[in-house]
Amino acid sequence: MTQAKFTLDVTRVPSPCYVVDKAKLEQNLRILDYVQQQSGAKVLLALKAFSMFSLAPLVMKYLNGVCASGLNEAKLGREEFGKEVHTYSAAFRPQEFEEILAVSDHLVFNSFNQWETYKARCLAAQQDRPHLEFGLRINPEHSEGETPMYDPCAPCSRMGIPIKQFANKDLHGISGLHFHTLCEQDFAPLARTLDAVEEKFGDILPSLKWVNFGGGHHITRADYQVDALIERLNAFQTKYDVQVYLEPGEAIALNAGVFVSEVLDTLNNGMDIAILDASATCHMPDVIEMPYRPRITGAGEPGERNHTYRLGGPSCLAGDVIGDYSFSNPLQIGDRMTFEDMAIYTMVKNTTFNGINLPSICVWDSTTDELEVIKNFGYEDFKQRLS
Repeated sequence: MTQAKFTLDVTRVPSPCYVVDKAKLEQNLRILDYVQQQSGAKVLLALKAFSMFSLAPLVMKYLNGVCASGLNEAKLGREEFGKEVHTYSAAFRPQEFEEILAVSDHLVFNSFNQWETYKARCLAAQQDRPHLEFGLRINPEHSEGETPMYDPCAPCSRMGIPIKQFANKDLHGISGLHFHTLCEQDFAPLARTLDAVEEKFGDILPSLKWVNFGGGHHITRADYQVDALIERLNAFQTKYDVQVYLEPGEAIALNAGVFVSEVLDTLNNGMDIAILDASATCHMPDVIEMPYRPRITGAGEPGERNHTYRLGGPSCLAGDVIGDYSFSNPLQIGDRMTFEDMAIYTMVKNTTFNGINLPSICVWDSTTDELEVIKNFGYEDFKQRLS
């Protein structure tokens, strides 16, 4: 694999700024392509995690398409990525359905009610576009997630159809099933999920053309059991004579991007505090929602190093706090810091709350040190979202 030759000079980029390492992204894509080549499974980019369409030519050099969660993502996939577009939504808006149908290759329904509502239109469209496929999202009722908010199989979940609802249902027009149970996990949870799927839906699987294993697979993580995954993919496809799809989002850009921020001010109110030009609520909302504590290059846990600070954003939200970190030296106004692994679920979740600008976006290549500013944002980007 290509090894990094350069270290990012954070003074070269605007602040705040997302910086995606093109070389690391391609390294991840090569691992995913290896899985494709060895198993015959097809890997799709989950746009909900990483939608940086300026890098679409690189991504589509290796992957088979994208998966979308509604009309806008499906249109982006069709316009910018140019391969297969697989669209799933918990429920489709009637006024958008015809356009979604027109730009999708696979359309997955969350309930029998949704499928029966749109079935006639789907089958009519399929007459003109024979490659168009339709599927149902199933709920294996097998939880592997540690955080209920990110567990599609939690009790009373709105995601997917449990096996008991398949009784006496006509599956004419349905050629595939889709499930999603994982979140940032390795192979063992997938293996257990597949056991549950085969136990509950095994009678249906031989009549299908494809099965989509959803996302949450951390395939590009250093300790992921890639060979075990390939073995199980081959076995499943052979046993049921189906095409398997995988929809990793995080794995595509895992550890391929950072978020650069600058210290605007320091103060003390019971402890040392630093105000950054980065906002948790605007720029990294998972810090508050999940919650989680992002890594900062060169920083430690509170008390681990000589100087501990609470890092907060510039917004008026009292809870706009990124976390407590320690540093070897006192922070100074103008210091830059680098939040690691910030290419995923960041740009796609940004807001302009409180009129705070969206961060700039850059592409950097760690093997050549080439840097390109892809986009800067300003007042018009804030204003156009309002009335």
